[in-house]
Amino acid sequence: MRYLAVDETQQLTFSETEQPVIDDDECLIQVLAIGINRADLLQKAGKYPAPKGESEILGIEVSGTLAQIGSHVENWQAGQSVYALVPGGGYAEFVKVKASHLMALPENKTPTQGAAIAETFLTAYQSLFAIANLQEGEKVLIHAGASGVGCAAIQLAKAKGCFVATTVGSDDKAQACKALGADIAINYKQQDFAAWAKENRYQFDVIVDVVAGEYVAKNINVAALDCRIVILAILGGRFSQDFDMAKMLGKRISLFASTLRNRSDDYKAELVGRFEQDFGKAIADGSLTPIIDSVYSWQQANQAHEKMANNANIGKLVLSVD
Repeated sequence: MRYLAVDETQQLTFSETEQPVIDDDECLIQVLAIGINRADLLQKAGKYPAPKGESEILGIEVSGTLAQIGSHVENWQAGQSVYALVPGGGYAEFVKVKASHLMALPENKTPTQGAAIAETFLTAYQSLFAIANLQEGEKVLIHAGASGVGCAAIQLAKAKGCFVATTVGSDDKAQACKALGADIAINYKQQDFAAWAKENRYQFDVIVDVVAGEYVAKNINVAALDCRIVILAILGGRFSQDFDMAKMLGKRISLFASTLRNRSDDYKAELVGRFEQDFGKAIADGSLTPIIDSVYSWQQANQAHEKMANNANIGKLVLSVD
């Protein structure tokens, strides 16, 4: 099968490899669309290796049709349209996945849309509900609100009846977040979010952060009593200079650091099941929808990666496999 390999200059080029062999509890997906994630860029740069024993090919989010079904798998049939989170191997014509991690693609959704749902919505759902235990009516701050995960988190939090503030890097991104339901969108290039929160007397019950670095101390400053802060990435750096433990104690803040890719198969299966139960209907009827910035042919994968590296996208970047 064809797949996108990383060459010595960190460019993606086509190569050939053997088709994956599935276990009894797995299925084989013929990939029609691939969701691009920052994890792909990090892995390409040698900073985020695949979990031990998993495919070293890039790609953790795909949509397509089932080509093979494991002998112990029930309730799935060859030819069904699906989307899924995979631990690796998505930048290829075929990828294997645990059957318990599959989600059926609604008839009114395209493979391109399917490839923009799994990683973003599951990551946002895990952060807000599985970790932070978001409650109706709480105040939520979402950093990088115009990212794929940010767009999903805004929609999920608003579906719970919450007040949502976001930080973004441009006025266009601010408008996009407000169109999704965000109550406030702060352009961090024009105004410091912590200063804004202090001036307007806002404190937040849940904060979802992909920046870290200097944002850690600022998050603590804008946190409400019993706030839950969930850090998903370190785009702003791995160290925080002004971490104030006294404020953490005084506000009884819970600070979580979380990834999804290296979670156990059982954890992912439970997360998929909970998400489908809570929001599967909303995905199917369009109440929740993936926000897609651009769709590229997978021959244009390098161009798509460059756009993400430049933070030029609003929502997801997707590769179409042709």
